[in-house]
Amino acid sequence: MGQAVAYAFDGTCDAAVQRRGEAVKRAVSYGTAEAAVVPRFTVTSAAIEEGALDATGLARWVDGADPLTGEPRGRELTSPDADLLLDGTMNMPKSFSLAVLVTPELRAEFDALQDRIRDRTLRLWQRELNARRGAGGLIREPIARLEVVELQHERSRALDPHIHRHLWLSVKVLGEDGKWSNVDSRVAMKLHTVVNAEGDLASRTDPSWVAALAAHGFTLDADGEVAELAHLVRPLSRRSNQIEANRAICLAGWRQTHPGQQPDHATLAWIDRLAWAQGRPGKPDDMDEAVWASEVRDEIAALDKSALRPRHPASMAPRLLADLDRDLLTATAIADADRRAAGSGGRFSQFDVRAGVIRALAASGIVVERAVLEEVVEDLTGRALREQTVDFLDDETAVPAHVKHLMSLPTAQAKLDLAARFDQLNTPGDDIPAEVITRVAADQLEEDTTLDLGQVQAAGAIAGTNRLVTVTGPAGTGKTTLLRVARTVLETRGRRMVVVAPTRKAATVAGREIGAAASSLHALLVDHGYRFEADPAGRNVWTRLRVGDTDPRTGVTFRGPRRLPLGAGDRIVVDEAGMVDLHTANVLAELADRTGAGIAMIGDHLQALPVGHSGAMASMQRRSGSTVELTAVHRFRDAAYGALTLRLREPADRADARTIADELAVSGHVEVVATEYEAKEQMVAAYLRHDSSGQRVALVTATNAEAQQINDRIQHERLDHGQLTLDRVALGQHGQRLLVGDVVQTRRNDTESGVDNRAIWTVTGIERDGIQLASVTDSGDIRTVDHDYAAEHLHLAYASTVHGIQGETVHSSYVGPGVDAAGLYVGMTRGRHTNTAITIGRDTDHAIDQLADTMMRGRLEVTLDDARRASLSELGRAARAHAPGSNDSVRGVLDRLETARAVERAARARLREIDRDITRAEAVSHARTIGHRPTSTTERAAIQIRIEGARDEIAALLQEHRERFVTPLHNSHQVASAADQEFQAESLVAPPVRDSSGGLSI
Repeated sequence: MGQAVAYAFDGTCDAAVQRRGEAVKRAVSYGTAEAAVVPRFTVTSAAIEEGALDATGLARWVDGADPLTGEPRGRELTSPDADLLLDGTMNMPKSFSLAVLVTPELRAEFDALQDRIRDRTLRLWQRELNARRGAGGLIREPIARLEVVELQHERSRALDPHIHRHLWLSVKVLGEDGKWSNVDSRVAMKLHTVVNAEGDLASRTDPSWVAALAAHGFTLDADGEVAELAHLVRPLSRRSNQIEANRAICLAGWRQTHPGQQPDHATLAWIDRLAWAQGRPGKPDDMDEAVWASEVRDEIAALDKSALRPRHPASMAPRLLADLDRDLLTATAIADADRRAAGSGGRFSQFDVRAGVIRALAASGIVVERAVLEEVVEDLTGRALREQTVDFLDDETAVPAHVKHLMSLPTAQAKLDLAARFDQLNTPGDDIPAEVITRVAADQLEEDTTLDLGQVQAAGAIAGTNRLVTVTGPAGTGKTTLLRVARTVLETRGRRMVVVAPTRKAATVAGREIGAAASSLHALLVDHGYRFEADPAGRNVWTRLRVGDTDPRTGVTFRGPRRLPLGAGDRIVVDEAGMVDLHTANVLAELADRTGAGIAMIGDHLQALPVGHSGAMASMQRRSGSTVELTAVHRFRDAAYGALTLRLREPADRADARTIADELAVSGHVEVVATEYEAKEQMVAAYLRHDSSGQRVALVTATNAEAQQINDRIQHERLDHGQLTLDRVALGQHGQRLLVGDVVQTRRNDTESGVDNRAIWTVTGIERDGIQLASVTDSGDIRTVDHDYAAEHLHLAYASTVHGIQGETVHSSYVGPGVDAAGLYVGMTRGRHTNTAITIGRDTDHAIDQLADTMMRGRLEVTLDDARRASLSELGRAARAHAPGSNDSVRGVLDRLETARAVERAARARLREIDRDITRAEAVSHARTIGHRPTSTTERAAIQIRIEGARDEIAALLQEHRERFVTPLHNSHQVASAADQEFQAESLVAPPVRDSSGGLSI
């Protein structure tokens, strides 16, 4: 329901509505505004029955009660954060809506297609979802009956063609035991990948729909769009963006004249029509269905007159089932699941595999009834599970399909290969003595710049002879400064430093500031003959050209490295190393082994993660001959805030996160708002305020869509204030309007124009032959891109996601709601002067809780053992089929387990106090000195021994429980539920890695 209300109104979520009754009324208003009744579907294993609900019945139904009698269904949920329904939206490709608009004869078949997709979704929900029973909800209860309300809409909120439906699934479901309770929402969210895949399959392979399109001269392209109309989607989307911006302005004006009020559905509908009508003839109140359709057809005709002309029937040549390459489809399905598993350490579920299979079939070119495909889906899914995955729970039975316990064979092998390569590279050497580093620093750095002890150690390690060096540095610890010193020391010894980074933008900045040869990591590998491309299954793979080989892409003979040659003893420095993905790191390690060069990874694995699989930096850290952790923060004007960011980076536990969030709020770094709309307005106002003073500001959002909404708002505000004009207009990515003076970001490296991916610029000129850009950090750095590049790879950048702001330093930074832990940390460490988290909450306490929840991050899964432990942990939280047995047999073990955990918790609490004292002292002094330690190393070592003893006892107790008592159900549920949540976070970790001075441990 929160998603439905957010879509229908101004982006607010129900958690921001203080009285639950108001949320119910809003949902009712949204559902019944255009019709006297809404359809309700009752789904059982035997049938789908359709009925209808009026406004009163819908109100009861949304509130979790019987729509006829008002009798509550099961336990009433009183929490204002409780879910009342789950909203699944059936979104077809936008070109489908255009096809129906220009060819109304397609409407009946399009409705029938949506009906078939709806019915399959309802049956899938009834079959795969479950309720929960028993203590802790650990017993899976199959669903006998669930209910769904359907809403049918013709247009997007911007009133552009977008036929879609909402399926509101009530959280109240009837179990096979005859009891009403809540659906397991965790399973529902993870099943959605299969629901989406089924919709994609139907839209591209349904025989009736494809035949209807062909009869009117339409075909489907490789992306599933109507090929003859796909070129119209972007220009119409440009108009949609304009409408969204108009709507935001209209809504803001309404709120100013109605302070403290919330617009009802009728008001919002009027605002939608007003926003749509701006720039069109006629008044919004005069618009009806015929007028709307006529206006849109006129816009289509202005773009392409041929789109409205009758077409000759198109021929159909679908692929035959017998022609399918089932091995290739299986590999494609696993590659799809693997790409989507980057955020979970490479682990995916049976649901993910099935969805990958369905998506592979959707793109295969077949056209056949869904029932005929069921055998193919089952066969391909079985092949994938048997032949192309590693199962981390192969000794468990009845593993729920939503649990992520599988990994593709190539990813598992890549993790093993990377560890082996790093082990082979890790030949011992020596660090450069501190006195040498200090002397070079004094000669090279400015008079008021010195290195702290951590920087001295890091520079000595990088310039030393250990083949592998890892330097972990939180934001603002002066990594660039120490690299300048290390480069000088290396050069005096006849060795070369080559600086690389995951992006060319970061490499360019690092190379300029350090004075070393620099490039993106990919460019270095390409220079040495490595090539990166997709295989037939869609998996990205690296290959290598030998000297004398012909490059199949260019036809040029490879003669060896030209730009960045490497020799024995040279040092490859990888900046922003936390963003290096697993497969690229493997190739880098192979290159270092071939050339004799050493690798130094410098960065922070707790900042933004790579697009692919993560863990490369953490893997090398465990195997480096020299590791250094920087803790003295230099970036911030407020030293106390610098110390606080170190704790924000990695809270010890949920309680510590709550304390940190509270300190952020008390020190003025948190702004509390009631709605998403208010959050966006705060960010817009902050940008305008700082920009008027000539200060750079970073606005960090959770999604690209949110960033673009804020970008459009800021552009309109600047237009209203006369800072921008409409004299010259260019077309950017997704049809976005670009004006002279706009702040923009380039999204692809382009050697011809010299722009880097994610570089930020100001538009200084728009001419017929191109768009002139000036760097926001160096106004003398001028580039020109052509209009084709701009339309594909240039967009507004007043706000951006964490990946867009990584590596930037600005005057002030504002972080919006909904970001993850990395986004919060990166965003809150960009500003030298101020850093503010904008949080949605009913009150300050609730907002602080939300902020604390954001800080909690999952443990990085570096090894296959990590993946197995994570799989067991997830299994322990899942509801499984009931198995008889008694809890009494495990009570004794659990009591002893709780005692061991208590000992560990107490010891860890003291250890955190010690580390916190050290951190604060070091942050204030900006250097470590032996005489400045607030706590003796003897006490710290003794506490570490106590923790390790408790860890050993916990592991032994878990093993005893498994061997003496455990059925599969009790093994994963009783122990994991009782102990694993905390054990996972605090105990199942790699041995602490400390620098030589005994400071903070990882």
